[in-house]
Amino acid sequence: MTTSQLLPTGDQVVQDLPWRWRVQGRIFLIGGLGFMFDAWDVTLNGVLIPLLSDHWDLAPAQAAWIGTANLLGMAIGAFVWGSIADLIGRKAAFSATLLVFSVFTVAGAFSPDIAWFCVFRFLAGFGLGGCVPVDYALVGEFTPRRQRGRVLAAMDGWWPVGAALCGAVSALIMATVADWRWTMLVMVLPALLVFWVRRSVPESPLFLVRRGRTEEARAVIDGLVRATGAEQRPWRMPDAAPAERVGPAALGRQLRDLWRWNPVVTGVAWALFMAILLVYYLANQWMPKILVDAGYEASAAFLTTSGMAAAGLLGVVTAALLVDRFGRKPVLGIAAPLAAALLVLVGLVTDVPAAVLACLLAYGVVVQVAIPVLYTYVSELYPTHLRAAGFGWASTASRGAAGFGPLLFVSVLWPYLGLPLSFALAGLLVLLAVLWMARRAPETREAALD
Repeated sequence: MTTSQLLPTGDQVVQDLPWRWRVQGRIFLIGGLGFMFDAWDVTLNGVLIPLLSDHWDLAPAQAAWIGTANLLGMAIGAFVWGSIADLIGRKAAFSATLLVFSVFTVAGAFSPDIAWFCVFRFLAGFGLGGCVPVDYALVGEFTPRRQRGRVLAAMDGWWPVGAALCGAVSALIMATVADWRWTMLVMVLPALLVFWVRRSVPESPLFLVRRGRTEEARAVIDGLVRATGAEQRPWRMPDAAPAERVGPAALGRQLRDLWRWNPVVTGVAWALFMAILLVYYLANQWMPKILVDAGYEASAAFLTTSGMAAAGLLGVVTAALLVDRFGRKPVLGIAAPLAAALLVLVGLVTDVPAAVLACLLAYGVVVQVAIPVLYTYVSELYPTHLRAAGFGWASTASRGAAGFGPLLFVSVLWPYLGLPLSFALAGLLVLLAVLWMARRAPETREAALD
């Protein structure tokens, strides 16, 4: 072994840096704001379903397409943007996702009918669908190894912020101007401001190292060392991966590589994403409608679901405290089935407002323990050249399931089986997924990213 081979690689240097809020913390804040808009937009589907059902006199199965179109757009956007981020870099995808979302959200607000509305919601979802995989890949690759679990878990703290803002702002709009279009337009300006700020974020140093872009990698890594006050030391470039052209063939190769690299890990990742997020999206999209049908005023239903989302901040803090102490698998294996069980309780007590509120607040906490740990875990399961694509394809699977799942829920399960049993069936899928994880998937606590 030569002397140069004994030197640490550039990615090892980045992962061993000290944490500084003005350096890695800035990346965390900018990435988190995009994640917040993802939450706001997904939660907005639950607001729009009862409002547009009245506005366009929609049947429940028609109204279900409001959320389905948006989530299917996110499903396609997740793997497309995740794959683009692995092919041409995190930075370009990091900025473009919010721009696409903003343009088509404005178009959706001026839709003449439900058909055009669903088209524009699909396209807005396509843009925003890239936020989660790209943001997690970028933030994780800037974050030191010792803090990575807590930081990636804390990223999900932006989700309840966005969801709570959506509920509170929508309730205020409907109590004042009473126009559903403003519930969409009000989030576009801040989204565009975040897009502008994202342009200042440097490219991921791990991506540059992996691609063999030596001069750019040295500039970013040496800049991070100086900015964090770490000890200057020599480092080497590892073997680079060959550059790939962006296109359908490259996306297909990435999907094939995910399954060839480790079919068990990819299967577990997809199962966890599909089951846990199906439960989450069922509650997120349909809880306002469930509460309205139970006798709540629309504004009260929005505020109640906003409270459910805000309670999730406590869950995110809990996840950040537990994820590095006990590991990803134990926390996820307990929190995810418990969240599903709490939804079953909600279905049993819909005629008791105080009990509904208590169960929803508890659900909001527990589900936001599970989801940040899920995102942290899956983002760590893959090597750098597959990380964003692996997360993106798992997110695609979940959004696809969450897109078509509500159609089955609202047209078959809820009308014929009732809420408790419908939620119980979704909870059974969660239980099966975490049992598979427990038996076959590795723990990733403090593991090197490559």
